[in-house]
Amino acid sequence: MQPMIADSGFLVALGIQRDPRHEAAKAYLRRFKGQLVVPAPVVVETCYFLSTAAKARMLDWLSSGPVKVAEIPLHAYAEIGPILVRYAKLDPDFTDAAIVWLAGKIGCRGILTVDTRDFGVYRLKGGRKFEMVKWFG
Repeated sequence: MQPMIADSGFLVALGIQRDPRHEAAKAYLRRFKGQLVVPAPVVVETCYFLSTAAKARMLDWLSSGPVKVAEIPLHAYAEIGPILVRYAKLDPDFTDAAIVWLAGKIGCRGILTVDTRDFGVYRLKGGRKFEMVKWFG
């Protein structure tokens, strides 16, 4: 089974109980059978939106669950820069560009995101599109 990348919107929904997508995120994880990959910049971006208690719960879950946190090595920055430039009209942030880079490196097209506009435009090697997994109604 292919790995699945989680973007910040998914983790924010998971971490904030009053988020309208919270129950959908929990339900998706209960059904999911596979390897969930969270790029390290997604962890940082997600923490910005969470309370201190929610940050602590998320970090505990990431460290003890069936989730792989993928670091972005320094040598990758030289490849992430051109991704930012290629999609400059979308004003991408580092996290999105790092996801595009990582997806290409691990051969993953599936992504759990709420950012369907940008991830509908970003392309992987060979011009392949991301597969935006439907996890909320």
